[in-house]
Amino acid sequence: MTEDVLVRTEGRTGRVILNRPRALNALTHPMVLRIEETLTAWRDDPAVDAVVISGAGERGLCAGGDIRAIHEDARAGGTASADFWRDEYRLNALIARYPKPYVALMDGIVMGGGVGVSAHGTVRIVTERSRVAMPETGIGFVPDVGGTYLLGLAPGELGTHLALTGAPVGAADALLCGLADHFVPSERLDRLVDDLARTSVREALAEHVAQAPPGALAAHRRWIDHCYAAGTVEEIVERLVASGVPAAEEAATALSAKSPTALKVTLTSLRRARGLGPLERVLEQEYRVSCAALTSPDLVEGIRAQVVDKDRTPRWSPARPSDVTDEDVARYFAPLGADRELRLTSPDPLQEVPW
Repeated sequence: MTEDVLVRTEGRTGRVILNRPRALNALTHPMVLRIEETLTAWRDDPAVDAVVISGAGERGLCAGGDIRAIHEDARAGGTASADFWRDEYRLNALIARYPKPYVALMDGIVMGGGVGVSAHGTVRIVTERSRVAMPETGIGFVPDVGGTYLLGLAPGELGTHLALTGAPVGAADALLCGLADHFVPSERLDRLVDDLARTSVREALAEHVAQAPPGALAAHRRWIDHCYAAGTVEEIVERLVASGVPAAEEAATALSAKSPTALKVTLTSLRRARGLGPLERVLEQEYRVSCAALTSPDLVEGIRAQVVDKDRTPRWSPARPSDVTDEDVARYFAPLGADRELRLTSPDPLQEVPW
């Protein structure tokens, strides 16, 4: 039986390779536990100076979590997804605080949970093939795995735009939004990995980092910052439509296809995240939100429409943002109870990772 996570050491590095290429390396619960176990073992291993995570196949690092499994769990009223998220978010926090350089090769598709196992790392590499996104609102879910933390730190309202629309970004825009650190052409990745095995991260990067091809978001900052600064989803859409900018009108059209409840919860989650402080506090909030989403009809319906039946015509409930009440939104942030909360320890101050 093929292992879903390949683990090995190569010279100075520990390699973690997500190995479900036919499923775009989507994460399962056993995969999360395997990565956590591996990182814990390498943390105090003097033979491992740095960790490199990548994805098998040619299509991408990781397309996210196994949402078919989440769909079945939600339909059955189970708790397996909550257990998965608990361990996944703990892994995200571990990666963010890892005491050794953690190098993520964000080549190809990097979405949802794929962002969680890469964009919290020390050194985040994108290529000309990278497509980075948090597309959760399209399936009736809300950005998680620390996504609201990362997008909340993006310049201006770029993070709000990406969180609500779920739009994928390429290398230059991922760099602009703080989701990545360096651009390396995909043809150089193998040589970069070889160099990381024999020399320091800094020296290896110096040989391969290049200038990313131009992005798109910087030219749209004016309308993005204006429109997404509005107080509600309805106001955001009104501003987008009234802007007279074709790209803004396209964003409004994109929002009209998303779950109204997910849009409102995402906007609230993102804005609350900006005031929560460290990543751990945001992950705790996201766990509440994710558990609440598990009992929402929109999550089951969204996955059905986009992944299971693929008819691309979800029937959201409620169907319009104006029908989603403040009480509907507040339910997602309600305490879970002492025995169900995710509680993470946040060291203070943030530790520096020598590389």
